[in-house]
Amino acid sequence: MRFENRADAGRKLAAKLDAYRDTRPLILAIPRGGVPLGREVADALHGELDVVLVRKLGAPYNPEFAVGSVGESGKVIVADYAARVGADEQYLAEEAARQLALIRKRRAQYASLHTSVSAKGRTVIVVDDGLATGATMRAALDEIRHQQPARLVCAVPVASPDAAAYVRPFCDEWVCLSVEQDFDSVGWFYRDFRQVEDEEAIALLAGPESRAG
Repeated sequence: MRFENRADAGRKLAAKLDAYRDTRPLILAIPRGGVPLGREVADALHGELDVVLVRKLGAPYNPEFAVGSVGESGKVIVADYAARVGADEQYLAEEAARQLALIRKRRAQYASLHTSVSAKGRTVIVVDDGLATGATMRAALDEIRHQQPARLVCAVPVASPDAAAYVRPFCDEWVCLSVEQDFDSVGWFYRDFRQVEDEEAIALLAGPESRAG
C-alpha cells in the first residue's frame, strides 16, 4: 500500500475510524509527521486535535535508528538491543537530555498559538505517519495512559511487523491500514514524504479558521 501524501493517508485512516465519528474523540498526533494525518482524522470524526510530544533516541552514528524514546514527562524507554548497537548508559543519558530539550522547545512554540487539551476521561486516538520500530509510539501511548483516558487507540497507516507486535499491548485498540512484511522505511510508502515544518504543524493545529486567515 502506498499513499499520495500524509493527508491522503489521514483520510484513509479516518475511514477506518468512522465508528468514533461524533463521539468527541481527542486526536493526538506525534509531531511533526503525524500532524497532517491528525488534522484529517480530527476533521472527519468531528474531534479535537492536539499533539503528544515524544522523541526517539537515535543510535550512535545512525540517528534515524531508534534505540529508545523519551516523553514530555522525562520518562525514558530503552530498547533491549540498545547496548548491542553502541548506546551505553552515558550515551543514552546525553541523547535523552538532547531530545527532551527539543520537546520543551517545541511545546513552547506550539503553546504560543495552541492550548493543550486534557486526555483524562476521553477517547484518545494517537496517530503517526507510520511505525518502523514503534519506539516513539510506545512512548506516546505510555505518556497518555498516565493521563487516564477512557479508551486509548493507536492508529497508523503502515507499520513493520516488529513495530506492530511491540506496540499492540500498550493500547486498547490497534488500527493499521497495512502491516508490511517488506518494510524499508516509513517514507517508502508515500509518494510525497517531504518534511513537515513547525510552522505547518502549528497552522494545522490551529484549525481551518486560522489557516483560512
